[in-house]
Amino acid sequence: MMCLGSCGRTWAALALGLPLLAGAPGHAETAADARDVGTVQAVIDGDTLRLDDGRTVRLVGIEAPKPPLGRRDGRPWPIAERARAELSRLTLGKKVILDYGGAREDRYGRRLAQVYRDDGPRDGSGAPGPWLQGEMLRRGLARVHTQADNRALAAQMLAAERGARAARRGLWALDVYRIRRPEELGADADSFQLVEGTVQAAAVTAGRGYLNFGPDRHTDFTVVVPAATRRQLREAGIDFAALAGRRVLVRGWIMLRDGPMIELSHAEAIELTEE
Repeated sequence: MMCLGSCGRTWAALALGLPLLAGAPGHAETAADARDVGTVQAVIDGDTLRLDDGRTVRLVGIEAPKPPLGRRDGRPWPIAERARAELSRLTLGKKVILDYGGAREDRYGRRLAQVYRDDGPRDGSGAPGPWLQGEMLRRGLARVHTQADNRALAAQMLAAERGARAARRGLWALDVYRIRRPEELGADADSFQLVEGTVQAAAVTAGRGYLNFGPDRHTDFTVVVPAATRRQLREAGIDFAALAGRRVLVRGWIMLRDGPMIELSHAEAIELTEE
């Protein structure tokens, strides 16, 4: 499987062949830099922490199963408590480092960061400890959900997710989280899904790109690709028109617009699944 687009920063450790999840891929600061740190006081769910200084931190780029308050229908996502418990085991009472690769705060005032446990000596020297997004993905307790304004470390997160999917760890062993086929999305409106299928046609109309997965664009699954995302694909050497006939995996929120639709806000949300 191939990641499309710019896949974020690469920490020097990756070039040296260090393990993906041992340490902190993509960490931008050195030991001498001022670091944004805090101690985890509470774990709200599998991707959200509360620090001792009152800040709420979202592990940006991933989507973990949510407890009832995280769903509009009031029901918990399967294994939501398992995800929260694992993140608690990894972080509760421990110091963490917040690293920013895009927008730093969401509309709810939560900090948006790549988060690393600070296992270094008290003087602050040394490399960061485990990368929490990678740990949750590797355990199959979250899915990759990057945003247009937060694309850092997408390649590393996608690789960790693929490993968990292949091993059917965590949520990937449950039917509710399976990768959807384009023809079965009718009941998935207003939910985040991964969808895999073959593009039947690729066209641009009035400046907007469309990837159609069936013969009837008014009822079949469609991926809308804005001009900015098409530019990102071009920068990665991907010809949008050449996606016709290719098998791809796309991820995003399912909307109903003459049929199920995902709007592709950035290139990392689509992957080629066949060469």
